[in-house]
Amino acid sequence: MGNCCESMGNFFGRQKNTNVRVSLPAVCFVWQIAMVVLFGVFIRYDDESDAHWAETKLHENITSDVENDFYYRYPSFQDVHVMIFVGFGFLMTFLKRYSFSAVGFNFLIAAFGIQWALLMQGWFHSLDPNTGTIKIGIENLINADFCCAASLIAYGALLGKVSPVQLMVVTLFGVTLFAVEEYIILDLLHCRDAGGSMVIHAFGGYYGLAISWVLYRPNLHQSKRLNGSVYHSDLFAMIGTLFLWMFWPSFNSAIANHGDGQHRAAINTYITLTSSVLTTVAISSMSQKRGKLDMVHIQNATLAGGVAMGASAELMIMPYGALIVGFCCGIISTFGYLYVTPFLEKYLKIQDTCGIHNLHAVPGMLGGFVAAIVSASASVSVYSKEGLNSIFEEVASGKRSVNTQGGYQAAGTCVAIAFGLVGGAIVGFILRFPIWGDPADDNCFDDEVYWEVPEDEETIPPVLEYNNHMIHKHQEISESNFSVEQT
Repeated sequence: MGNCCESMGNFFGRQKNTNVRVSLPAVCFVWQIAMVVLFGVFIRYDDESDAHWAETKLHENITSDVENDFYYRYPSFQDVHVMIFVGFGFLMTFLKRYSFSAVGFNFLIAAFGIQWALLMQGWFHSLDPNTGTIKIGIENLINADFCCAASLIAYGALLGKVSPVQLMVVTLFGVTLFAVEEYIILDLLHCRDAGGSMVIHAFGGYYGLAISWVLYRPNLHQSKRLNGSVYHSDLFAMIGTLFLWMFWPSFNSAIANHGDGQHRAAINTYITLTSSVLTTVAISSMSQKRGKLDMVHIQNATLAGGVAMGASAELMIMPYGALIVGFCCGIISTFGYLYVTPFLEKYLKIQDTCGIHNLHAVPGMLGGFVAAIVSASASVSVYSKEGLNSIFEEVASGKRSVNTQGGYQAAGTCVAIAFGLVGGAIVGFILRFPIWGDPADDNCFDDEVYWEVPEDEETIPPVLEYNNHMIHKHQEISESNFSVEQT
């Protein structure tokens, strides 16, 4: 038994080899070819994107192309798409020497994740039983973005410590697990989660934390010099924050019910986000002796309200309720960055680079439970009979009481967390095999491991600086030992 354990230790503790010249192209080519084959077998246009749309209009007595769902959903799709590729990517550029990887690997795994998500979600939600094909339209594209968002959240916990090949594996399993837990929560438990507090944020957050826990690096302090920000990297990260903050109302309302549901979701999210900003700034300032603000808090905790509002966005939580959610989440998230993240690393051995525990996992969990409370207080007088039927169909049909619906909402939150923790632990164990090209402990958080990085700009020799910009310093120049010939 002892020899077996020693062999396993030697196997997992092999010398790191970051050469991905074979593994990365192999994974990209093989998996992309697999996508081509699977798309050819399964994916087809739906009625509103097929060339037979003209016939569909006649058959369903549709008088205008404007009634095509594209014109209703595409603005929201654009906003969500920007969040996935720009917002998430730039939010992770805060590390001083890891911006190429933050944006570039985000680009890679989102592009793959969208393809795989169209298939996985299609098999669960859009499969035509007669033809065995998946019919896709604009709403499927939005849902695919949502699906890969969970894997991008998980990437935040692993930032700087894994290879692009490992990230592709994280995305493959992450999208698969997401599709299953989403089907259970939305289709079997009939929970409401328009903005994904449970299915996206709670799942993605705990999925990433579980992987990080399994991949714990006891000697990560050897890369401490690069595990931090500089002035311009924090500014780039703030660009990501602002994109996410501005477009989050679209994220939470993109697939909400037409009409009042989508309208209400945008309003609630908008209000919640404003409240998060003020409480985040307050706690950040209070935490320092001289009241200075910490950019980490402003980049992240200001978004926590949008995360928590996801599950309740289309519900009648009322504007003051939305303010309360944002107020509390700004405080909780900022305290998380101050105290919980160091605690997790020191005692639970979870190295959470981006602090996804405070921005996604906990706010997502809280959002699920807030939705449970709001659902349990639903009534015909608040929603109207038709309004209740459009949001809580199980309640309106008499199959459930509002208290039971609230219980199912809470259960859905627990399902998302369980899938994240268990699935993440399994995927983390797979990623421990020394075949993925991940960096050594003293070589993390550095773009040069996987990118061709241009050399830093050369500094101008002092004599040229004097000649061009210091024309009134002749005496100092004559006394200087520098000359053009000498340089």
